[in-house]
Amino acid sequence: MPPPAHLQLPVGEGSDPEFSDDENSPLGQDIYGGSRRSVQETKAWDVFRTVPPSTSSLSEDSQKFLELTIKCLKVFTYLLTFGIVLASGVITKGLVLLMTSQLKKTKKLPICAKSSVGLSSEKDYIATIPEEENVVWAWILFFCFIVPELGTWFRSTRMCVFKSWKKPLLGDFFVVWFFETLHTVGTSLLVYLVLPDLDVIKGAMLTNCVAFMPGLFGLLSRTKKDSHVFLKVLMDLLALACQLTGFVVWPIVEYGKDPNSWRIWLIPLAIFFTSFGWWENYVDKHSKFTMIKYFGGIKERLWRTRYFCYVFVSLWKCLVFFTVMVISMSTRLQDFYAIFELGKAFSGHSINVTEVRETLPGHTVPDFPTVAPLDNTQTIMSTDGTPVYVFLIQVFTAWICYIFGKFACKICIQGFSFAFPVNLVIPVSISLLITACGLRFDTACSFNVMPPYLFWECKNGDILNDFLNHDYAWVWLFWLLSQTWITLHIWTPKCERLASTEKLFVTPMYNSLLIDQSMALNRRRDDEGDVKTEDLNLNPEEHENEVSQYYETISIHTDSSNTNNATKIKSSDHITRIYATATMWHENEEEMMEMLKSILRMDEDQSARRVAQKYLKIVDLDYYEFETHIFFDDAFEISDDNEDENVVNQFVKLLVDLMDDAATHVHQTNIRIRPPKKFPAPYGGRLVWTLPGKTKIVAHLKDKSKIRHKKRWSQVMYMYYLLGFKLMDQPISVDRKEIIAENTFLLTLDGDIDFTPSAVALLVDLMKKNTNLGAACGRIHPVGSGLMVWYQMFEYAIGHWLQKATEHMIGCVLCSPGCFSLFRGKALMDDNVMARYTLKSSQARHYVQYDQGEDRWLCTLLLQRGYRVEYSAASDAYTHAPEGFSEFYNQRRRWVPSTMANIMDLLQAYKKTIEVNDNISLPYISYQTMLMAGTILGPATIFLMLVGAFVAAFRIANWLSFQYNIIPIFLFMVACFTLKSSIQISIAYVLTAVYALVMIVVLVGMILNFAEEGWNTPTAIFFLCTTASFVITGLVHPKEILCLPCGLVYYLVVPSMYLLLQIYSCFNLNNVSWGTREVATKAKKKTREEIEAERKAAEEAKKMKKKEGFLGFLHREKENDDEGSIEFSLAGLFKIMCCVHPKVNDERQQLASIANSLDILKKRFETIESHMGIAPSARRRSTMQPRSSIRGDGVSSINEDIANDYSDSESEKSGPKEERDDLVNPYWMEDKALKRGEVDYMPGAEVQFFKDLIEKYLYPLIKNSTEQKQAEVELKELRNKSFFGFFMLNALFVLIVFLLQLNKDELHIDWPLGIKENITIIPDTQEVLISQEYLQLEPIGLVFVFFFALILVIQFIAMLFHRFGTISHILASTELTCCNKKAEDATEDAFIQRNAVDIVRQLQRLKGIDGDYDNDSVEGGQLGRRKTIHNLERHRQKKQAIGTLDVAFKKRFFSISAEAAENGMDTETPVLGNMRRLSIRRETMKALAERRETVVQERRQSKMMTMGAKKPRTRMSIASEVDNQRVFTPGGGNINDAYESDTEHYGAPPSIRSAMRYRTAEENIPSKIYS
Repeated sequence: MPPPAHLQLPVGEGSDPEFSDDENSPLGQDIYGGSRRSVQETKAWDVFRTVPPSTSSLSEDSQKFLELTIKCLKVFTYLLTFGIVLASGVITKGLVLLMTSQLKKTKKLPICAKSSVGLSSEKDYIATIPEEENVVWAWILFFCFIVPELGTWFRSTRMCVFKSWKKPLLGDFFVVWFFETLHTVGTSLLVYLVLPDLDVIKGAMLTNCVAFMPGLFGLLSRTKKDSHVFLKVLMDLLALACQLTGFVVWPIVEYGKDPNSWRIWLIPLAIFFTSFGWWENYVDKHSKFTMIKYFGGIKERLWRTRYFCYVFVSLWKCLVFFTVMVISMSTRLQDFYAIFELGKAFSGHSINVTEVRETLPGHTVPDFPTVAPLDNTQTIMSTDGTPVYVFLIQVFTAWICYIFGKFACKICIQGFSFAFPVNLVIPVSISLLITACGLRFDTACSFNVMPPYLFWECKNGDILNDFLNHDYAWVWLFWLLSQTWITLHIWTPKCERLASTEKLFVTPMYNSLLIDQSMALNRRRDDEGDVKTEDLNLNPEEHENEVSQYYETISIHTDSSNTNNATKIKSSDHITRIYATATMWHENEEEMMEMLKSILRMDEDQSARRVAQKYLKIVDLDYYEFETHIFFDDAFEISDDNEDENVVNQFVKLLVDLMDDAATHVHQTNIRIRPPKKFPAPYGGRLVWTLPGKTKIVAHLKDKSKIRHKKRWSQVMYMYYLLGFKLMDQPISVDRKEIIAENTFLLTLDGDIDFTPSAVALLVDLMKKNTNLGAACGRIHPVGSGLMVWYQMFEYAIGHWLQKATEHMIGCVLCSPGCFSLFRGKALMDDNVMARYTLKSSQARHYVQYDQGEDRWLCTLLLQRGYRVEYSAASDAYTHAPEGFSEFYNQRRRWVPSTMANIMDLLQAYKKTIEVNDNISLPYISYQTMLMAGTILGPATIFLMLVGAFVAAFRIANWLSFQYNIIPIFLFMVACFTLKSSIQISIAYVLTAVYALVMIVVLVGMILNFAEEGWNTPTAIFFLCTTASFVITGLVHPKEILCLPCGLVYYLVVPSMYLLLQIYSCFNLNNVSWGTREVATKAKKKTREEIEAERKAAEEAKKMKKKEGFLGFLHREKENDDEGSIEFSLAGLFKIMCCVHPKVNDERQQLASIANSLDILKKRFETIESHMGIAPSARRRSTMQPRSSIRGDGVSSINEDIANDYSDSESEKSGPKEERDDLVNPYWMEDKALKRGEVDYMPGAEVQFFKDLIEKYLYPLIKNSTEQKQAEVELKELRNKSFFGFFMLNALFVLIVFLLQLNKDELHIDWPLGIKENITIIPDTQEVLISQEYLQLEPIGLVFVFFFALILVIQFIAMLFHRFGTISHILASTELTCCNKKAEDATEDAFIQRNAVDIVRQLQRLKGIDGDYDNDSVEGGQLGRRKTIHNLERHRQKKQAIGTLDVAFKKRFFSISAEAAENGMDTETPVLGNMRRLSIRRETMKALAERRETVVQERRQSKMMTMGAKKPRTRMSIASEVDNQRVFTPGGGNINDAYESDTEHYGAPPSIRSAMRYRTAEENIPSKIYS
């Protein structure tokens, strides 16, 4: 049946094979028809509909909230960074030239008499600079040079001491030493001999000529692989020629002018040697020249050995510079030893000033009789601190220029804010110097801010005209252009966002004497190749190979076929692979919906990036492959229809039901996801959905009777599955596995998380920035309603603002929460991480540390292996927080002990951790120790605070306040020790309400006390500083500023959370249950065996009870197991047996022998049946491990250890029963709630993997009563020990502080602030006595206050630094088209290149694909204009829909016509008619049409070249699996696999395939399933 007219393609395109996109289903005709189930027309009486709701996720709302603000901020950052880099570069360059100008021997300079004491303001004077000035400025230049070198030495030493390093080869070290020595000699010759004898303008121009060797090395590194290599070589030669002219121009110009200017001939040597400093950046190991190739190899090795080299080289450079300084200055000084007289040089010294006559323009002298005679010499004193001030300014501006230049590179604004200002430094400096010299020539009093004897060396007269006509200064333009060409790479950076300093610059620091040349030539050239579009797997639907679906994007034709290819690392191995791993249990509908919407947004984003590369032929550096795995704990329950069988529980059914609703929410149109494909599995089952973007959601349904349940074991399951089976078990080389593991990430999620793709991208950025980063977490926002959620909003806020930010800045984050974190696969696979994470809890401490806080323990393992854990405040995620008091207390009852246990574990092994982990230092361990001490003594601190607050608020004595506070605490402790947990929480709830009222009274009392005693008391200062720090912290987090009002709730419940909760957690340390999301489960019907076992156990217990006690022997029953040769008995009261031996029981022995023989025969029959392919007749229980399971090779394996599964009750039932095998036809797959999805089977290799995994690590933990009791005893013992230590520490602290408070008259510290003066007048003697009263503080309390204040200061400062890093990350991730537009980007084709992903997002939208943009009811149009009936009728007639994003894209993309786009036609087809609604410009449409034609032509050529050839195998993407195959109807029409309509009519239910249906690796031909 042909499609309706409004969906037909333009004539001639529907049948062209090039539109098939090399897929199994052609792009034409019925591809838009969707599923067969969507073709049926809606009945007229049932046309009323529910429109898709607007997206209202908090993650999306928060993303839109600051989008405009961030863009404005980035524009401001562009301008600010540009201005700072340019200004600081100009100031640095100008100050260096000012210092070199002071080195000229006997320099003479007109000075202003007005600014000097003792000089007549009406006369003119010339100052002669003495040698002391030469000496002091020579030393200042030396200090300016060594400051960054000492910074290099410090950084290198720190890296070698605290991080890993490698010793270089001797030859490598020699080359680095030699080139750096030449560079240092050249720089020192330039500043001490050359520049002082040149005027400042020539000196500034000459600094553009230090790029000769970089240009030469760059020319020799060219290869034929470079584009336009001939043109580039020609430009290189021209640039080198221009640089060479700088060697000779000034010597030739100055030749013969001054016989003493011999130093000018050192110009070629000085700038030639100086240019060696940046050799490394311009050599390439792929060069065809042997020497350059050798240098390129050294460059590669320096990645590991650089810091070791520069520990010595940096100090050597300082020594060389000092030596050349001494030698150079000896040619300028009369006394050689004057250079070492620093005290004389840096102190004030006299400067000779000579009076001169004013010369008029005609070289005449004014005819005044009062003109003073010539050569009248006077002296003025130099300013002592001027050289120091100039030195500090130069060092600061050079550092600022470097820091902001690096900042511009990190946040991807390098072109405008780094390259542009760096190239402008010399032109702007020359312009300003020419202006300054001209003003100084006109009047010596032009610059009064400087000492009169201090100025640049300038030429007199018309400077600009003289330069252009006589000094050939115009040649400087060629020097500037040649330097620009040699440093052209700084305009086109390729590094990632927030790249490390090592990736941005070659050497660690900069040359402050040549700041602009140093930054431009030291910036790495970023010559690494990009991942090409052809390297990516962009046709996921083509891969039908059963094996490849488990090997993902990596080719399976590797080591076995071609060893050389296998060991070669492919560029596609560097592609980011993200596995979203969500653990679910008992989430409600709202929570599941948020998680599914987040996954669908990721699906949409990944599809846009894939399609953009596939069709628009762009390379997206942020491309990733994505797949979701949901691990459902305890997913099965007893069936209502058959109590002997299991079905999925209500939460799994809820997940299945919500899939369509989540897709409708995200895509804003009614959509139906294809029912999940059902797989039986050794651990329970599996459901697989194909999303509209063709990524997968794989739900692993865990049966706790088959596999170990709880969250940690789900994590073990997906780590071993995704990293072990799907990566390490692949037949590829170890080198490829290394790269893939480094770029494979596990996105751990909770079942209620809400996030956006941009949040994940920010975490990936951190991972790309630092390969040693093992995990990264984002900012978690609690959502919900109620006072408890308000408390958690503020608690989470300050926990992230201060605690996590501080850990990130001074060390490592200790916990990356499992609700939203990104873990690197390579880090998890390291020794003592994954393997140790599988340890079963065997000690009481393990239950607390391992199972109660599994995410914190996993991070502890990563830290102890040397990996770093970071926090990104820009990556937002939202999770549902406990809304009830009881649920919150139970959650924290788990968190508090596990947190303390893991931190204590880290602190106890701190020496080893510091040795292994480069990011953890002794100061960081000290900080964590202080926090741990504060946590342990927190209850005592809060108790003392309450005692003092009662005294201040209620005006009562200390002892009475102590009694009032200790009584409820003591009673609560007794309740926690004796009562049930629920009653404990109820008591804590009541006490929390009481303490909240008390805290209000305390707040009022504190304010009154502050008003009485003043605001300069320690308590007032601490209170104000704490409040101010919270407020300021909130203000610098504007998006989260609404958390600040929740601080009032936080204040009110401080006693509850830091006193009662700690006590409750400590007393319930033996309770290791989860405590949250608990629901009642169905009771399973007991079998006859279980009933019989329970009856026997009860009888045995009854016997043992009778035997206990003094008269227990009277109740002993007759035992007939033994007999004696001689027996005596008396009325059954007693019996005497002699020579006792076991009674012979022939009947029992015979029965045992018969049973054993029958069992052997039965096993032999089963073996024969399995080899003959006959299914065993025994019925297998779905809740037990099956006796027979089919391996991948089709041969049955017999499990001989399983007992007979027959039960008497089953044998008694009549009628035929269906045979069931848990790996073939489990009962749960027939559940109608799972919809009529296809049934498939896991490959034999994967089945065997899970069996082995379960057997080794994940078998269900079934503890007998003895082990259970032993564990309970050990937990109680741990509880008692922990409580005793916890109680004693707090009690001792309270006792010491309280006793000191009572006796502070004898032992105290006088507070110096807020002194009270008491004035006493004695009437009798009329004496006035004035006494001072100090506030007395007990020492321990004061120390503790300062202790908390120190922690607060550390956290506040670290927060500011982290905030700067976060803003940098946000700015780096924000694109501004107007600022990024380059000259070559003026075309619309370049516009598509930059915005391809956004364009694809618009073109692949499902909404509007069938012309529903004018849905005014959805858009909320005016009531009077709504066409309700028309909309309903059109909706009824709409029979088809598109459910996959790439098909929607292709429908729009291939419907674009160049003529229509050029002529502005809106409606060549209905699809194009809606393009205007997608906000795409006409020029862009034209460029898209050209791209479309290019794609069509390429595919036609490809079809012609490969006509008749067998389609080659291609790599598999994790974005799709084999179940993405097309399903064909008998008539031949296509079906959209990812779509299904509301009306589902598949016909008969899918039949269960035979157990022999398992497909092996050889069965690579995809089968087509016919209805």
